[in-house]
Amino acid sequence: MQQTRLDETVEYSARREELRQAEVELMRQRERVAALRRQLPLGAVVEDYEFLEGPRNLDGGDEPVATVRLRELFSAPDRALVVQHVMYGKRQTTPCPMCTMWVDGLNAAVRHIARNADFVVASAAGPAALRAHARDRGWDNVRLLSCGDNTFQYDLGAEDEEGEQDSTVSVFVLDPEGRPRHFYSCHPRMADDIQQRGIDLLSPVWHVLDLTPQGRGEWFAGLDY
Repeated sequence: MQQTRLDETVEYSARREELRQAEVELMRQRERVAALRRQLPLGAVVEDYEFLEGPRNLDGGDEPVATVRLRELFSAPDRALVVQHVMYGKRQTTPCPMCTMWVDGLNAAVRHIARNADFVVASAAGPAALRAHARDRGWDNVRLLSCGDNTFQYDLGAEDEEGEQDSTVSVFVLDPEGRPRHFYSCHPRMADDIQQRGIDLLSPVWHVLDLTPQGRGEWFAGLDY
């Protein structure tokens, strides 16, 4: 299967076909993994955690601060809620650059996600600090929730006993009784020898870089651009 109308060499065409077949198998493996994820049974009933939330308009200041419970974050009983836990707050005194990169992209994508699921950003940082960082990054499409006063981060593995934060993505659903249930969580660390790749799928940055001859290399996101 040719990808272009260019006059490529025999060697290039053969290697590209080998790569195409590997890409097809990767796509099929992703579909198998996604099916396994969808087939998970409902997880534990979770506490109806209480979050702090400032005004929806980032430019409208940081007051008043309202409280919202986990079950109130679902826009409909049959919709899933996706939470991006951001490493900021407690022992993490500055925002995580990688978490920031993920939310930079998700802020643009959330209007599409919202057609099928609800999405929020949660952080142990206080509302004013979280909103200041969001304002600096232009996160004007995502809901920003502060949860430093409860055990939400800790219970979902996004925080340890000392208050160190970890990047995490969690998914919740409502059961027939209207109780929030855990469905899925993942972290960058997937195994003893895989420390950073567990939520790569959430950022197109890695996938674009992987298309290039240089690949992603040792590059790491920063907050200075």
